[in-house]
Amino acid sequence: MRLEPLAGDDPRDILRALKAALHGAGPALGLGMVRAMPGEVRSGTAVVVTTSGSTGVPKSVVLSRDALTASALATAARIGEGAWLLALPASYVAGLQVLVRAVVSGREPAVLSGTFSPTSFAAAALMMTSSDGGRRVPTFTSLVPAQLSKLLDAAEHDPVVGTALRSFETILVGGQALPAATLERAQGAGVRVVRTYGSSETSGGCVYDGRPLDRVGVRVVDGEVQISGPTLAEGYLADEELTDAAFLRSPDGTRWYRTGDAGMFDDGVLKVRGRLDNVIVSGGVNISLDRVERTVRSVPGLASAVVVGVADATWGEASVIVAPRGEALRRSETVQLEAARVAVEAEIGPFARPSRLVLVDEIATLPSGKPDREAIRRAIPAAGA
Repeated sequence: MRLEPLAGDDPRDILRALKAALHGAGPALGLGMVRAMPGEVRSGTAVVVTTSGSTGVPKSVVLSRDALTASALATAARIGEGAWLLALPASYVAGLQVLVRAVVSGREPAVLSGTFSPTSFAAAALMMTSSDGGRRVPTFTSLVPAQLSKLLDAAEHDPVVGTALRSFETILVGGQALPAATLERAQGAGVRVVRTYGSSETSGGCVYDGRPLDRVGVRVVDGEVQISGPTLAEGYLADEELTDAAFLRSPDGTRWYRTGDAGMFDDGVLKVRGRLDNVIVSGGVNISLDRVERTVRSVPGLASAVVVGVADATWGEASVIVAPRGEALRRSETVQLEAARVAVEAEIGPFARPSRLVLVDEIATLPSGKPDREAIRRAIPAAGA
């Protein structure tokens, strides 16, 4: 069948094309494509989502009608049915899945217009009130942690925002780890939050509060989280080698997706510990620390610097530069950090800028001589300390 890349990211345009693709009446929808792609995809494909992946290299994930629909139905089975508010970009899988859930439920989604802000979010949320047979229709939305944190901040001095947050039956929060402090704030404010875990390759979130959705399988093999079930992508467009590396078949024929995430089970609840590779997710964007480090090391005085990821209350994770004090130039740490941030922004983008610079007497190393990144990370003082 034909693949039709969609220019722009207007959610209404995406919704129209998505309805046709899900109902089999239109071509497959291509989102976020940054280069020419084959004009044909296998029958049953609904959407091809281009994502940065864990390496920062674009990958085009092929999602079938069956996978997207299975994800939407499993979400409804877990948290209930109702009306959805789109507050995320529709060209990313979390926003796309909001639209899919709306289409599957037969309800038009509410769409947040313009730039996200607490005021616009509250206005859109409070306009969703409706009833069906005399009963209030439950409302739902999906956010990333940075959005939730911004809304909670605003709710402290704007009761309308607090009312809007509490109006949702459930708010799904994913895209990155939700800081425990933010979750506690939300619960204290009476906001019903469910933490989600998943990726484009799993049609979005497929593990809610550490427990997989119906028909989704989760296992940990050699420390890596792997996922099976009907929500899995077909693979990567025009890249059989990458598809074969990421999607495996067990002896019983079950197909598993290798997430690249480190995890473990604690009393049956999945705990994700970060990436097996050197990648963080900051504000919902995958950032390769290797790329950041290479760029930082090009800055005079930071040739031996190591870049590690740390927890961040606003963005989920952030990068920190750790460098030997003796090699740093004779200028303030603030100036040195700014030079690194400018270099990283120019090479990778503003989202990848390091948050701090920490000078140490000596970089901790492994017996092999390589930086001991875990020891370095543990030794970083808390922000503001």
